[in-house]
Amino acid sequence: MYTGEVIGSVVATVKEEHLEGIPLLVVQVIENGKRTKKVIAADATRQAGHGDFVYLIGSKEAARMFRKKLTPADAAIVGFIDSYREEL
Repeated sequence: MYTGEVIGSVVATVKEEHLEGIPLLVVQVIENGKRTKKVIAADATRQAGHGDFVYLIGSKEAARMFRKKLTPADAAIVGFIDSYREEL
């Protein structure tokens, strides 16, 4: 599990069929309370939006968040972070 901030969204004219209807968001990864240069596209299981701090899961757990069949997902947003104690 890791954390990040939503900084944008992905627009795809064609998606893999198992990802249809699932929004993709751009997330900047946060490690040890600091923003990193890592930026990933994550499937949004919650209604996250620009500026939201979120936590994500990766690997096959992310692929199983949406359907009974595996989807081609490497990261999925699973919750919101209300506040950080470390300075960003």
